[in-house]
Amino acid sequence: MTLRSQYADVNGVCLHYAIGGAGPLMLFVHGFPQFWRAWEHLLPDFARDHTVCAPDMRGINLSSKPDGVKAYHVTQQTEDLRELVRHLGFERCILVAHDWGGACAWHFAMTHPDLVDKLVIINAPHPVPYARELRHNPKQREVSGYMSFFRLDKAEGLLRENDFERMARLFRDWGAAGGARADAATVSLYKEAWAQPGALTAALNYYRASPLYPADPPERVPQLAARDFQVKVPTLVIWGEADTALLPELLDGLDECVPDLRIERIREGSHWVIHEFPERVSALIRGFLEA
Repeated sequence: MTLRSQYADVNGVCLHYAIGGAGPLMLFVHGFPQFWRAWEHLLPDFARDHTVCAPDMRGINLSSKPDGVKAYHVTQQTEDLRELVRHLGFERCILVAHDWGGACAWHFAMTHPDLVDKLVIINAPHPVPYARELRHNPKQREVSGYMSFFRLDKAEGLLRENDFERMARLFRDWGAAGGARADAATVSLYKEAWAQPGALTAALNYYRASPLYPADPPERVPQLAARDFQVKVPTLVIWGEADTALLPELLDGLDECVPDLRIERIREGSHWVIHEFPERVSALIRGFLEA
């Protein structure tokens, strides 16, 4: 499979994306601190019978980097994707997303269900259980503490130190419990993306724009009602249960928000399960699409 590198002017920004294959559209949305290459091990399989598209989200790698925190609110990310689907000439898509991409994908499916055939979420919490756990689960607040650091003005400077040493450390769990680990060549590609002018500030602005973070006191975390955040498209959630930042309790009660829901757990998979066990993840997605 050959991927083409292309650009689209959407919602006031220029998004870079990799695209290949032919057939119905599958849109793959990366999270932090990644870029489109997060999906490189899954794209060849699905390109056999789909058009696969993996964008660099706004602010990331080769995409435009608008100024200001408000430019990175989930509503802006969602509109980027809505216009990208239209730019590519499709009316609907299968949406596959991880981490921050998952946060965007949940919102996209809530607000534009007519554009989504099926939704696949990988280690990205729905906002309702995430808000609940941030309010009531001390352990989830503890492991989400990095979000408070990322919101600080000084975060960029500290994360750039020693050739992005702290950033690279985010991958320390990658493969710790099994599966492939992040090698030096992979980390080098990520460092190149992080070094793009303005990219690190933009990536941290995703955290600064979010109303959901481990607030102190926890009562400051918004209370969200399931009835207000319904996802009414067929949804598969794949969860690496060895994720040290997003605990399995985030799956509890998810069916109250997502009536048509399938959950698949990979016990030994970490937050980076798409890299560690790409064949297993692909097989789970295939089974869901063919059901």
